[in-house]
Amino acid sequence: MLLALDTATGSLGAAVLDDGRVLAEVTHQDSRRHGELLAPAMDQALATAGVRVADLSAVAVGVGPGPFTGLRVGVVTGLVLGQVRGIPVHGICSLDALAEQAVAEQVVDGPFLVATDARRKEVYWAQFAVANGVAHRTGGPDVARAADLPASVRALPAVGQGPLLYDVLTRAADDAPTDVAPGWIGIVAHRALTAGADQDATPGHGILLPPEPLYLRRPDATEPGPPKVAS
Repeated sequence: MLLALDTATGSLGAAVLDDGRVLAEVTHQDSRRHGELLAPAMDQALATAGVRVADLSAVAVGVGPGPFTGLRVGVVTGLVLGQVRGIPVHGICSLDALAEQAVAEQVVDGPFLVATDARRKEVYWAQFAVANGVAHRTGGPDVARAADLPASVRALPAVGQGPLLYDVLTRAADDAPTDVAPGWIGIVAHRALTAGADQDATPGHGILLPPEPLYLRRPDATEPGPPKVAS
């Protein structure tokens, strides 16, 4: 019994899965109220699934890449729940979950791009291939201006908010997913766990990652330097 959380994009939410099957999923589209909306979404998903917190055997949380504050909300919530219940917490690259959804919904069937909004006129991106009905990351994750991506990458069909924001990217289909769904975080985690995948502590590598935010650039806020001495 798995609880999955994601706050890496403008959409946030929680899902409850039993043996890889989504029992309930609650999402909200709000990029500024992750801290207010995640706990109620988690409670609603558990209640809809008829599952108690005590029934959970693991937590999977999207570790991004994503904006600093929103991303921390999901990761910290997962870590606290795992510590309180004494259950493992697994990190999943949020772009991997978005890629898996695109493949499962048959939006893509060959090499493609996942690009989400990184603000500052940039995108978080990763390149994927499809083999045996499963998405495999072949490049990234990274952050860059959409126009600065290699031409071969920009030419790929893209899913996520990126192609909606930047004309240099081509949307894979009108119904291509745009934001990460927590249910797909859980599906990717369950597949990795049942396959016996080990955690890889190297950011951006492996399927199961440490439950730590995957930050790809430095924050705007910096520690102030020493006071200047007037001469």
